[in-house]
Amino acid sequence: MKTGLVDRSDMYLRFVGRLGLADAVTVANAAIGFLAVIAATADVALAARLILVAAIADGLDGVVARRRGSTAAGPYLDSLADVASFAVAPATLVAMVVLDARSIAADPLFVGVGLVAAALFVSMAVARLGMYTAYDSDSRETVGVPTTLAATVLAAAVLAGYTDPVPIVAATGLFAVLMGTTITYPDLHAQDAMVMGLVQAAVIVTPIVHRVTTAFPGWIGEGFAFALLFLASGYLIFGPRFYWGDGIGGPNGGIGRT
Repeated sequence: MKTGLVDRSDMYLRFVGRLGLADAVTVANAAIGFLAVIAATADVALAARLILVAAIADGLDGVVARRRGSTAAGPYLDSLADVASFAVAPATLVAMVVLDARSIAADPLFVGVGLVAAALFVSMAVARLGMYTAYDSDSRETVGVPTTLAATVLAAAVLAGYTDPVPIVAATGLFAVLMGTTITYPDLHAQDAMVMGLVQAAVIVTPIVHRVTTAFPGWIGEGFAFALLFLASGYLIFGPRFYWGDGIGGPNGGIGRT
């Protein structure tokens, strides 16, 4: 006879056996995004580096999925994790850059504009990620500026020393608009994605190495940050027009470079 009560002896973690290794990397990405949000309230440089760690994890989960297989939940988890790491975390970073430079009491208008830009960045990133999951996840190109790219540019700019709140707020507002446009970005070639990941890793690791040994000059870390900003900005500006992957028709209908 059924009593309607739950047999608690059968309770277990629901995701066991349903999620794979790639999903675990994706969930870790979300956790890193949360840590970046917390770090931004104390150290914007640390928060920027954590955003880059999340970007590496975001690329790694795709590699793992191709090698070990993916699950039906994977695309949804990926977008949810990206909201934390590449929407909320960079927006919080921008908000703290603004609040560190200006006070609400002294300059309420600019602070308000900065916070609105950060909020708009989050809302447009969420909308874009939702559209990506629904329409673009199986495509080799994506519509609108990728949230990972926007977050990487903002993080690299902060680490390269560009912490003047005016251009940071302007860039944040511009990214929010571009994420909602129909500009199409092709996926990076595997070798180019690896180069980007190695530069991101160098930006993350160099401060640690500098603390361990003074023989490693601190300016090298800033140099890697400039290199990352250059690479990411180059793809941001020239990618839609000149960067096309294997078998993807370019803007004039041709086949792009290999």
